[in-house]
Amino acid sequence: MRIAIDQDVCIGSGQCVLTAPKVFTQDDDGFSQVLPGSEDGAGDPLVREAARACPVQAITVEDA
Repeated sequence: MRIAIDQDVCIGSGQCVLTAPKVFTQDDDGFSQVLPGSEDGAGDPLVREAARACPVQAITVEDA
């Protein structure tokens, strides 16, 4: 699995962090980031749900 966040689209709503906190975090400006070491989803079953929860569809999840 590969996770990408389009920083030009992200509005910092934090829905991904609330849904999958083991994979996502927010930077100092409030924009979403993938936690270091979790670029592959860290086995979290909620990664795809976090992508769906994004109100602006800034997160893409692709199978490796």
